[in-house]
Amino acid sequence: MNPAPVAPAASAASGPLAPHPSGHDTVVVIDYGAQTSQLIVRRVREAGVYCEMLPWDASAAQAAALAPKAYILSGGPASVYAPGAPTLPSYVLAAGVPVLGICYGMQLLAQELGGVVVAADRREYGPAAVTKTAAGVASPLLADLPDPFPVWMSHGDHIDAPPPGFTVLGASGNAPLAAMGRVAGATAPIYGIQFHPEVAHTPQGATLIANFLFGVAGLRADWSPAAFIEEAVANIRRTVGDARVLCGLSGGVDSAVVAALLHRAIGDQLTCVFVDTGLLREGEAQSVEETFGRVMQIDLRVVHAADRFLARLADVSDPEEKRRRIGTEFVRVFEEATEALGAVPFLAQGTLYPDIIESATPERKAARIKTHHNVGGLPADMQFRLIEPLRYLFKDEARAVGSELGLPDEIVWRQPFPGPGLAVRILGPVTAERVATLQQADAIMRAELHAAGLERAIWQSFAVLTNVQSVGVMGDGRTYAHAVAIRAVTSVDGMTADWARIPYDVLARISNRIVNEVPGVNRVVYDITSKPPATIEWE
Repeated sequence: MNPAPVAPAASAASGPLAPHPSGHDTVVVIDYGAQTSQLIVRRVREAGVYCEMLPWDASAAQAAALAPKAYILSGGPASVYAPGAPTLPSYVLAAGVPVLGICYGMQLLAQELGGVVVAADRREYGPAAVTKTAAGVASPLLADLPDPFPVWMSHGDHIDAPPPGFTVLGASGNAPLAAMGRVAGATAPIYGIQFHPEVAHTPQGATLIANFLFGVAGLRADWSPAAFIEEAVANIRRTVGDARVLCGLSGGVDSAVVAALLHRAIGDQLTCVFVDTGLLREGEAQSVEETFGRVMQIDLRVVHAADRFLARLADVSDPEEKRRRIGTEFVRVFEEATEALGAVPFLAQGTLYPDIIESATPERKAARIKTHHNVGGLPADMQFRLIEPLRYLFKDEARAVGSELGLPDEIVWRQPFPGPGLAVRILGPVTAERVATLQQADAIMRAELHAAGLERAIWQSFAVLTNVQSVGVMGDGRTYAHAVAIRAVTSVDGMTADWARIPYDVLARISNRIVNEVPGVNRVVYDITSKPPATIEWE
């Protein structure tokens, strides 16, 4: 895996600059805006090959910095023949490395190299079967796939005629050219497929991607948690030297893994600060103090600042403003914590790859989904240099690193928790009373899911205190009280998620207990929206 990214800049405004991978075969995914572009990156990494994503209009210098040994072109919502449609960067074909185009990426290759792309008579969304041609049977790209093999299609255009020198490898009922390849000539092999191998609905998709990585491109599989740790530790030591590092410990998985990684790298040069914002889950502050102070034996300083954070959030309803204020207050607390420690130039935090993507940094031109606390919520005049060792990891990769570092399961498998805490699970103003109401409801939900043995099967579960009140009947009297929403999702990395099919009897117990035990709540609703179109959190 690549060396741990460390920010050389002195302020959050300039942002951390991550060194490119060193000594690893790297695949670059060119992103054309598909919802599944991140899945391509994940699937490549799951095969043991390091991979990063660049937007389609990234510069040649950005691509060259990653020294790619292969390119994969993602799908996208546009038509390649439409005015202003995203184009193929000239450096992709000029690099002389293997290329795989997926859906829009395939059509872009076809058009660029002399093929014909047209609107299909009927669109093809959903399951399909691809039948191999004679050339497809012999192709290394389709090796070990059944014939026909099931795939997931999502396209309104198709290729009517392949470019010169390309061979048709497979066809589906609505895509006469569902796979193509050019293997002859002086240039590196180029392949295109109309379907999406990165999604779970293409059962042999991982095999096809592995065929491209190893059978076509001949890459090395050296991306692993152990390799990442070794390089990250070396990079942290090289960057930090004899200086001290402050780590903001939230109690969540990401910051715990960062703390363990830094502790391995620099030992007692690390001080962790845990801020009790008053916005944590019930019992969370006590659990963090016990676990990280005793189990991990790390220098842990606890700052009790509930009143301070609640004062900053007084009368604030906008979720982006909540994030900005909480992020600023966190840094101010950290800065004050350093006064007793002497000079501490570095601040470490558990930023992950999805945080970067959703916060729409310059690394990916995309709509801002929300400002993540540890990405867009930091003040521009921050005095620390940022260290973000997990910046290019997905959540499941961070968990694997944590396990490799010897963290206990109760830490590694702790559910994700937002940096701003319960503030973004309370719709509208945040008050001590509303926090207490949500803490009680959330604790009941977690307790019932634990009792039902569903914790590990669910990626994330929590309660939301809505800003809606509804009429109810309790004790033969009319009530007008709060509605609580409960949410539970299944996911691998948080980039996409589906709502969890919790048994009705468990949902009933959760609802009954919340309504009967939490004052001021008379209604419970269950959120059954996937991501996308929704995000996991409500704010």
